[in-house]
Amino acid sequence: MSSESAIRREVGAIALMFTGLGSIIGSGWLFGAWRAAQLAGPGAVYAWIIGAVVILFVALTYAELGAMFPESGGAVRYGHYSHGSLVGFIAGWAAWIAIVSVIPVEAEASVQYMSSWPWTWTHDLYLHADNGQGVLSATGLVLAAVLVVIYFLFNFWSVKVFASTNSAITFFKLIVPAGTAIALMATEFHWENFKLGVHGGPSVLDPASILTAVATSGIVFSYNGFQSPVNLAGEARNPGRSVPAAIFGSIALSTCVYIMLQIAFLGAVSPARLQSGWSALEYSSPFAQLALALNLHWLALLLYTDAFVSPSGTGTTYTATTARMIYAMQRNGTVPAVFGRIHPGSGIPRPAMWFNLAVSFLFLFFFRGWGKLAAVISVATIITYLIVPISVLVLRRTAPDVHRPLRVPGLTILAPIAFVLATLMLYWARWPYTGEIMLLLILPLPVYLYYQAQAGWAGFGRALRGAWWLIAYLGSVVALSWAGSTQFAGHGYIGYGWDQLCVALAALLFCYLGVRAGWRTPAVAEAEMAPPRAPGE
Repeated sequence: MSSESAIRREVGAIALMFTGLGSIIGSGWLFGAWRAAQLAGPGAVYAWIIGAVVILFVALTYAELGAMFPESGGAVRYGHYSHGSLVGFIAGWAAWIAIVSVIPVEAEASVQYMSSWPWTWTHDLYLHADNGQGVLSATGLVLAAVLVVIYFLFNFWSVKVFASTNSAITFFKLIVPAGTAIALMATEFHWENFKLGVHGGPSVLDPASILTAVATSGIVFSYNGFQSPVNLAGEARNPGRSVPAAIFGSIALSTCVYIMLQIAFLGAVSPARLQSGWSALEYSSPFAQLALALNLHWLALLLYTDAFVSPSGTGTTYTATTARMIYAMQRNGTVPAVFGRIHPGSGIPRPAMWFNLAVSFLFLFFFRGWGKLAAVISVATIITYLIVPISVLVLRRTAPDVHRPLRVPGLTILAPIAFVLATLMLYWARWPYTGEIMLLLILPLPVYLYYQAQAGWAGFGRALRGAWWLIAYLGSVVALSWAGSTQFAGHGYIGYGWDQLCVALAALLFCYLGVRAGWRTPAVAEAEMAPPRAPGE
């Protein structure tokens, strides 16, 4: 029996949707509304809507490929199918970084909320800073590390236990945020807050601040959970129906919840705390502190409980999905073979889980605050959205005979739009984040070259021809971000408005080049020879 066939096909459609919803509604709802308000003020409501629209376009491309290749960790395989090993490695590395780092950030979120408990000893868990970007203390880091271990143990035994438990947790996670929004709006609501600007004074709609909030405040970070059903497609009983339903169902439900929360947060803050504008508003546990200020002690207690449940549900989900991503990268031939081993009793890639646990600890100790790590995750996440729209178009041409349980209509238009929107989001993240994330993508290339050398450089030239457009694209986005308008922290060589036009046009050009660079890879030939998997198989 192959490793892939050893993966258990036990996750149903509802459980798969709750996996996505459980990933989306994590620590993002606890902090995202506050961070978005700091960046965009009342415009934060628009930021959540824009974020949902962009994610929906991207998700359309994921839906077709998720059903077409129902493999564990499938999202890291798409570039390998369409362009070869080098694109597959870069895309897989970016996707893995974006998701594995979520595990420690969820643990940090729980501990950060814990720091505002009424007991004195908890106040030392989080060290406040004047800019609202505090960090966990040594004791706080130890508690966060314990939570990461708990997430690990929760997934160590079997997918079935994971999926059923996550569904129960997600029911709770959905009710509490929606109930929080309703309770805050019903108790006290200050409409005048919506007229206050980011830095004080009258509110002026600032598109640049709204777009930056989309990219870096935790909005992309929150919505990225839609990928969990894709990464668990290999364990779905009927991927052709359950994967797209899970993606769109989780995005639609979570968008409603996030918009409610953002409106409630903007209206519930006391005007006395906004004398210096939204940017100066500091909280360690935003909604719980608002509840206490409004004497809603029952709600504060519920929020403190959910500050463990919501992030823990997401941390548990991502512990499962990241193990399958490492497993998929091993199938690409770019990580050690040990990570492809499946435990015969549980059906879990346990060596990959141990590796992710070690990496989670590294992220935990290098990025000791939710805001700092969420910003890094957001930019890394955007990188992952760039490959799939290109891959799905290439595979329409190079793999016409591979079974497609779902064929998205209008994809030749929708996929380029998704690529352009993802490129714009990368630009909205502002300089120097764009440059820093490119450096992060370069760091693991020696690993790829090592495995190419082990294989005698077989196929390296073809893989490089399939990847040149991506390398040129990433360099071009960095250059445009550096030279762009000061509204996006660039050097002002390209004026505001014209900068985004240049980025959009560059994206269309590289979309065309990326599709042209795709080729019929050996992995596609193998996929065409494989018989379609029947539902429930």
